[in-house]
Amino acid sequence: MAQQLIQDRSPAAYAGVESYARAHTKEDAGALAWLAVGYAHVLDHDYAEAIDPLNRAKPRAGDLGDYIAYYLGTSYLQTGRQGEALATLADFPTAHPDSLLVRDAHLSYAGALLIEGRAAEAAGLLEKDRLPARSEVEFTLGKSYAALGQNTKAVEALANVYYNMPTAPEADGAYAELKKLQSIAPATSAQRKTRADLLMKARRYNDAADEYRDLVIHAGAEGRPALELALADALHRGGRNREAKAELTTLPGASPEQNAQRLYILGEVAWASDENETFYRTVDDLRKLAPTSSWLEAALLSVANLHLVHHEYDQALDAFRELQQRFPTGSRASYAHWKAAWLTLRQGRNDEAKKEFEEQIALYPSANETSAALYWRARLAEEDNQPGMARAYYQKLSDRFRNYYYAELGRQRLQKLPGAADPPGQHPLLDHIPPLDNAQKVVLSEPPADDLHLQKAELLGNGGLVDLAVRELQAAATADGGNWGPAETSQLYIDTGHYDRAIEVMKRSVPSYFAVEIPTLPRAYWEALFPKPYWTDLKKFSLANGLDPYLVASLIRQESEFNPAAVSRANAVGLMQLLPKTGKLVAHQENLKRYNPSQLYTPAVNLQLGTRYFRGMVEKFGGSFEYALAAYNAGSDRVEEWLGQGTYRDEPEFVESIPFTETREYVQAIVRNASVYKQLYGAP
Repeated sequence: MAQQLIQDRSPAAYAGVESYARAHTKEDAGALAWLAVGYAHVLDHDYAEAIDPLNRAKPRAGDLGDYIAYYLGTSYLQTGRQGEALATLADFPTAHPDSLLVRDAHLSYAGALLIEGRAAEAAGLLEKDRLPARSEVEFTLGKSYAALGQNTKAVEALANVYYNMPTAPEADGAYAELKKLQSIAPATSAQRKTRADLLMKARRYNDAADEYRDLVIHAGAEGRPALELALADALHRGGRNREAKAELTTLPGASPEQNAQRLYILGEVAWASDENETFYRTVDDLRKLAPTSSWLEAALLSVANLHLVHHEYDQALDAFRELQQRFPTGSRASYAHWKAAWLTLRQGRNDEAKKEFEEQIALYPSANETSAALYWRARLAEEDNQPGMARAYYQKLSDRFRNYYYAELGRQRLQKLPGAADPPGQHPLLDHIPPLDNAQKVVLSEPPADDLHLQKAELLGNGGLVDLAVRELQAAATADGGNWGPAETSQLYIDTGHYDRAIEVMKRSVPSYFAVEIPTLPRAYWEALFPKPYWTDLKKFSLANGLDPYLVASLIRQESEFNPAAVSRANAVGLMQLLPKTGKLVAHQENLKRYNPSQLYTPAVNLQLGTRYFRGMVEKFGGSFEYALAAYNAGSDRVEEWLGQGTYRDEPEFVESIPFTETREYVQAIVRNASVYKQLYGAP
């Protein structure tokens, strides 16, 4: 109930938890319920309503007394009850010296002091809390110094917010305060440039463009070209291509590298505007002007991909080859070499493709693309009736890239090959492939038994206060120094139904998990990475539609990471990311009575409709799951178009030939993940 309250904060959710709290008034669980109610009101910025439940929680606060005191004091402050805020927070550091909320409590206390006219005390308190920098602290400190007439210090703190933390909620307020003090110390160009760059990094392109434009107007001749390039880039990324192009008609005073960037951006503008001939001409100009520039390297990849999308395979192959040969050690080199080799195979030039696959292995032995080169070189060895060689390549693929897409395909083919592998040493090329770094078995340490932060994390998790619980847990893990933190964090997320967050924790913790054997990592890692939520319904509806439940689970993992409330940029909804119009159509096919689009957020309904829809895709493409997955991501029309571009040995060759990187990787990831699910959990 508490989790539902924190997530939805609906009247019914509030009523349910309040009813529980009243029924358990004399128990610790009742205090925890009142804390959850009060915290939910704080999230709703309904501070007046938060005061009563937080006061009700106080008598049995226990280890969570710091949370109750902090949110109660903050609620008093936000409702104008400064005296009660001061009384509640005055001795917070003394009463709760180990609390993670000490800085937060100082901030609220300083806010109350400021309102009470005690700005000097507020400033003195907050000066101790300036590192690591926080926007709320700097903003309140700036206002405190302004109230004291110490305008230079006020400008320093407020400018730190506005220019160095431009996406913070306090940034606009800091700007308003700075305008009152602008005669003291006008902003420097460096400060404004920092703000513009940070807005750009945060993808607030239009705001960044406004900042860059103002900088251009006031810039000297020497610095103007770089700023005009930044402005044009922001305009382009913000969808304002006509303005971006106008900015780059000329660029007086530009260096050769800046002129190269100018041509690159003009090329991207032409690409985005579907002006393909202009795009190709611009890249030609870039090739002549800056043949070794990184801007040409990036542009050549765009050239190759554009030719691919238009099925101009000879030109795409040439562009990929040029990219790899001009920049053989660049970040795109392995990919470019692989694409050129692959297109060579697709053109039926098998002998040439063999050499290029082997060259891929020799030049880029650790790259992801090498798994594909090993597989397809083995396939060609099979076609040449060289089973020993094929077996050696498949075995190396399986050993080094254990759970990659091609590794499972290679193991399937290994089972059908006759005889044994060729003797060791007969294929020295395979020795180029190094073993995986850090492939030793991970053994988890035990969390400390009596750590206060861990105890708080458990209590907060029980109360549905997941974000607060994770903060406590991570503090304990940092202090202890053991490696148990990620597993415990992901388990907390799993226990509270946040499977997507558990997956993300583990992805960050073990980014190379696909390359290792299952026993190398703790079982808890794998179960967080590949969870089985909603399994009863998932299995029921999958089997009812003739689908492998693990394939469906893999599809959901790729689409929503098991977040039933997920909504995509295209407005696709729920676990299986169905568009509302698709849901309505399939609901009619399923004779679902009284259906409405909001039901797509209900896991069972989303699974029922999503599996039926996917089954339709599978049937449309003759039972091929790979074709159906590609259609699920990119649309049936595109898959039919790609299938019409030639003949394919089998589904893997079709998948590798998909011109959209997103769709190709999507299909490979789902097929790969289904294999991992089966290794973890056995037959469905």
